[in-house]
Amino acid sequence: MSSGLHHPLLSIAPAKLRPTQLTVGKAEVAAKRAEWKELGKKKRKELLESHWFPGVLGPKRQVYIVDHHHLGLALLEERVKSVPVMIQRDFSWLDPVVFWRTMEFNRWAHPYDRHGTRTDYTAIPGSLADMSDDPYRTLAARVRMAGGCAKDAEPYAEFLWADFYRRHLKLPGGKITAKALQQALLLAHSRDTAYLPGWSGPIG
Repeated sequence: MSSGLHHPLLSIAPAKLRPTQLTVGKAEVAAKRAEWKELGKKKRKELLESHWFPGVLGPKRQVYIVDHHHLGLALLEERVKSVPVMIQRDFSWLDPVVFWRTMEFNRWAHPYDRHGTRTDYTAIPGSLADMSDDPYRTLAARVRMAGGCAKDAEPYAEFLWADFYRRHLKLPGGKITAKALQQALLLAHSRDTAYLPGWSGPIG
């Protein structure tokens, strides 16, 4: 049993990283891949050194990442050999059910599917490559990037925004059109979204 006080930095292949959520915005992953392709060797090395993945050791000493899922999947698809992972806690000695309950209690796991529905922990995929696409995650990220809301340090803030948009905006075929983004930005500054993390108030 470990006290979890040590925070070792490990070098791990992206294919071996375990996710702690079911979904990503695949368009965001594609954008991160495009950014990576633009970088030279030195800049790629700098990016990896400055973007270590926060991780937790789970059952069978598997490494679970608790953030940067989009970047992790992008680097996996770009065939990057290894990434730095900073181990936050060692929960490898816990029974799997207790492990996941503890992870969720610490807000290090988000067992919700692309419809925003709560799932069983066993539904969380074993590989970053098996996470499903949630276009509303991408929409929430684009709203934030366009200044619709502030980036919030709270875990899973973007999921809350995605769930709001899922209920209020239709995205036919999962496509984010200019019109949909415009509507989403208007909603971001409305009173309806005042409860969401990073809400920056009405315009004007």
